[in-house]
Amino acid sequence: MDGVPCLRVSQCHAQQFRRCLQLSGALDLTLCLLKNSDGTVLLPILPSCLSQLDLHSLRSRVASGSACEIVWSQSTLQSKRERGKTGGGKLEKILQELTESHGERWTQEMKRDLPRSFQRHGDLVLLGGGSFSLPLWKKMDQQLWSAVAKGLAAKRLAKMSRISKDGFRSPVVTMLLGEHSWVKHVDNGIRYEFDVTKCMFSAGNITEKLRVAGFDCRGETVVDLYAGIGYFTLPYLVHAGASHVHACEWNPDAVEALQKNLEANGVSDRCTIHHGDNRQLQLCDIADRVNLGLIPSSEDGWPVACRLLKRTTGGILHIHQNVTSPLANTAAIPSINDATQRVSGKKADREVWQAWADDTANRITCLLRDITGALWKTNIQHIEHVKSYAPRVHHVVLDLDCRPS
Repeated sequence: MDGVPCLRVSQCHAQQFRRCLQLSGALDLTLCLLKNSDGTVLLPILPSCLSQLDLHSLRSRVASGSACEIVWSQSTLQSKRERGKTGGGKLEKILQELTESHGERWTQEMKRDLPRSFQRHGDLVLLGGGSFSLPLWKKMDQQLWSAVAKGLAAKRLAKMSRISKDGFRSPVVTMLLGEHSWVKHVDNGIRYEFDVTKCMFSAGNITEKLRVAGFDCRGETVVDLYAGIGYFTLPYLVHAGASHVHACEWNPDAVEALQKNLEANGVSDRCTIHHGDNRQLQLCDIADRVNLGLIPSSEDGWPVACRLLKRTTGGILHIHQNVTSPLANTAAIPSINDATQRVSGKKADREVWQAWADDTANRITCLLRDITGALWKTNIQHIEHVKSYAPRVHHVVLDLDCRPS
């Protein structure tokens, strides 16, 4: 047949189907997805994998009642490489014209100072801190930011410089263009509202949020020890179907956003917010599941999580951690090729993650015994790799099943 083979899915389930296709190796990563006016999304599939797709299995992995079908798109699906060239080229052309209108010459140094990546939240674009650092840009003042907004198809602009050390992981963000800093962001069918100058939004955690959305938490009480604006609280409520979530957060700005987000998604009646230090939480013996989504380490919350688990039936802990892999020593093996190094490196990473998980399981077992006075068994269900933070530093999540003996 003519055209590009695609999986047509509803927009609310698109990211979950995309993840499933990517994990199975069937997603064509060279092409962009295509949003249709009828609320569906086309996910490009590799022709060689078409015959191997099991649509029934895909539907059951995403959500009961979710729809998907194979179609052949006659529309042109833009390649990711060309899309990147188009966006970057438009911004560069606009800024080159602005620079020359100020009597300056466009240089390669200025080109290198343009943003390589950014976050888009509705009509606001959040630039990274490594762009527009040259003194020349300051001469252009507001003309520069108006031009950048035009080049990036935005109405508002902001720029992040770093994450503050105020204990709340508040971003240090400066508004460059626009009157206010509240934004709306839709992620996997969930609406988030927050102030970009006061709250973080980690787009890199999308795979873990999708994984949480796929849990079956019907009838469960969940405690989210580090709720933020609702990164995981909302997937537990909206998609996983938790009966009730206790959301703990000590940043007042994040609590304000969390309250808005619970109401915006119609789940505020199934969530209790606990504002303050979760180590002072008075709850105990109530949780079927505890989410410990703090990095680089959630270790301070481990005793709290153990106290929260139901004494008679136990439950599951989802423990986040940044785990550092050792530096591989390949100097003694000069003939080793790049592919072999990558395979060897991944194996070494997994071994380090497993060692951390084993140690964590043992420590949690001891904590549960000390806190409850009874014997417990822990079982490592799964170790999920979320993303890489830096060379050899990996954000992983341990799913630890904890049951009284």
